Amino acid sequence: MIERSPLAWKSVGAIAGGAVLALLLTISRYDYHRDELYFRMVGAHPRWGYVDQPPFTPLLVHLCTQVFGDTVWAVRIPGLLYVAAAAILLAYIAREAGGRALAQSLAAAGVLTTFPLTAGHITITAAPDLVMWLLVILCLMGALLRDRPRYFLLAGLFAGLALYNKHLVILLLLTWAAGLLAVGPRPVLLSKWLWAGAAIAVVVGLPNLLYQIANDFPQIHMANALAENKGADARITLLPLQLAWLGPFFVPVWIAGIVTLLRRVELRPVRAFAIAYPLMLVLLLVIAGQPYYSFGLLAALFAIGAVPAERWLRDSGARRVLLAAAVVVNCGVAVVSSLPVLPIEVLAKTPVPGINIGIADEIGWPRYVAQIKAVYDALPPEEQAHTILFTGNYGEAGALDRYGKPQGLPDVYSGQNELWYLGPPPESATVVVWVTEGDGPLHQTFFGSCESKAALDNGYGIDNEEQTAHVYVCRDRKVTWDELWPKAQHFD
Repeated sequence: MIERSPLAWKSVGAIAGGAVLALLLTISRYDYHRDELYFRMVGAHPRWGYVDQPPFTPLLVHLCTQVFGDTVWAVRIPGLLYVAAAAILLAYIAREAGGRALAQSLAAAGVLTTFPLTAGHITITAAPDLVMWLLVILCLMGALLRDRPRYFLLAGLFAGLALYNKHLVILLLLTWAAGLLAVGPRPVLLSKWLWAGAAIAVVVGLPNLLYQIANDFPQIHMANALAENKGADARITLLPLQLAWLGPFFVPVWIAGIVTLLRRVELRPVRAFAIAYPLMLVLLLVIAGQPYYSFGLLAALFAIGAVPAERWLRDSGARRVLLAAAVVVNCGVAVVSSLPVLPIEVLAKTPVPGINIGIADEIGWPRYVAQIKAVYDALPPEEQAHTILFTGNYGEAGALDRYGKPQGLPDVYSGQNELWYLGPPPESATVVVWVTEGDGPLHQTFFGSCESKAALDNGYGIDNEEQTAHVYVCRDRKVTWDELWPKAQHFD
């Protein structure tokens, strides 16, 4: 049995605290991300599930705005907790694999990398998913390495809870089970504790499953839409992004994690994780899944790889200096590219918006809303009373809901994802201020006239979806909203 050292609370806590401090200092430096605006909007309509995801993150965003205020920093408070929890869990995984203080600290430093910082800064589903995956992996390791099968029950509980955030934990469990079949220990698959844990996962996640059944499995429709719209890019970037998520200097560490799982005798009970990772990549390639779907397992492999890295460093001061320099450079680049640390005025002159679209998607919302408001304000008063706003994507809709409502703008509608279910507009809405990135086939088909009134510009030269958007005023609707609305629906 592997000897376990005490958790290095001082160093691990310092690293977790440093990550939290970096997030805290930049928590509201730019503006909302488009996903945050969307979650804020749909979370105000509590449901067991939404067409594009389970309910946890939208409802949490709504709760934060109600408790702490309708501000950017309020929405992002959970990210601080997710990143701190992830740092501690990575240290625990390294400890389970036999890591001492240095290995635990190196594992915890995994949160100071591109993907965890991005997911911790922006309130998206990826951060809670990371925490839940690490909890499941830690419990599975405890069950197998410590011969404590009751940990399977905890793994099932966390897996069931994870289903309320994303269904991606199923990928982890399926590929891990396939790894067990391939390299063992196969008797685990017959364990009553394992199947009891699976039963707990099903029972805990049952309301979410029932929502899917009752609504014709919307997550499948959403996955198909993502594969159609973004599948080619997802397949092309799948492998390169695996090298980028933790940074280039940490690639040898997670590769060492795979190798040590396959070679080290004491870790044989959990070597299925080494097989699960390439299986997951193959599966993502087949289904055109997004490249970040594998990150939770990749992070765990990095934590395990910190153990042989610690042994490699043990007797060499030069190697320790080299590692320290690599960590500083790796994490420094991650902070600059993942967090809003640069002055917004110079951002367009750097490669950051191109590297991290999440940063670009935090730019310009108040200006965009002001430009749309100018179009609305120019309408005759008798038309304003019968006007609604319609947007091509949920970011624009969320921004108009957040910034436009307090300025007297009318209700906003969109056909994207869950927002479609909040429509259609009332029949009394005869004039539409329509925001779209394309040429607007819908408004050209269903309205007698549509005039382009403005082109959105964030004023910083930063390319995001809204920089290409135009604002139209459409009149003389030819059909009822009930007839038009089904044509407006789209998933993305």
